[in-house]
Amino acid sequence: MTIVKWIAILLAAGYGTGLVLLYVKQRDMLFPIPTAERTAPTAAGFPAAEEHLLTTSDGEKVIVWHVPAKLGRPVILYFHGNGDFLAGLVGHFKAMTSDGTGLVALSYRGYAGSSGAPSEQGLLRDAAAAYAFTSERYAAERIVAWGFSLGTGVAIAIASEHPVGKLILEAPYTSMVDVAASLHRFVPVRFLMRDQFRSDQRIARVTAPLLVMHGSNDLVISIVFGERLFALAHEPKQFVRFAGGGHNDLDSFGAIETVRNFIAS
Repeated sequence: MTIVKWIAILLAAGYGTGLVLLYVKQRDMLFPIPTAERTAPTAAGFPAAEEHLLTTSDGEKVIVWHVPAKLGRPVILYFHGNGDFLAGLVGHFKAMTSDGTGLVALSYRGYAGSSGAPSEQGLLRDAAAAYAFTSERYAAERIVAWGFSLGTGVAIAIASEHPVGKLILEAPYTSMVDVAASLHRFVPVRFLMRDQFRSDQRIARVTAPLLVMHGSNDLVISIVFGERLFALAHEPKQFVRFAGGGHNDLDSFGAIETVRNFIAS
């Protein structure tokens, strides 16, 4: 019995230590910043973009890349995923702007030249600054908010509080805490997670036409979460399921063309 007791104590201590580490390191896991180094658009091979430095409501300095829209074309307000950085998305940006569509792409605080450290509230402040920049230059009906992965929660928050013409969600989720709970079934993440990104609680306030795109083989954010979020959204809405699509490869399955058709409709 003494051996069993000590084994139980050691297991409990190990589990408790693991929980403490998860709590302390959770933002390092949620926001795995690939680089904090600034790369100018020209150096990244994207001279069509202008770089601007915005000041957020709490005093951070965040970068946006702006490709001016051609006459009569919309502008995409883009919110990237947690492991992305602007210079690494140049090919994606070139594809989405090749028809004259404009672009405002935000580099979150702590990411690729922007000051500060990321958190949910911090990213929402960054997004508000990017929206203000965009709305100063374009009418609301021309603004298409587009979020990818983690960025879908940011895009939904913006569209729930500010007028936009349309909303595009690529690989979205009901909440990040739902995703984390599905990956860590033996951890009480719902009590520990600080940045929960509750898209399920915000989507009902979105009135803009909605496009949801999700890969059937997404191993990072299961398509089940995208389907559940879509069910909570108001009409008009459209769900496009890319058979065989993963998390980062939907452009190869026709995502850009799908977006163009949606924006033109």
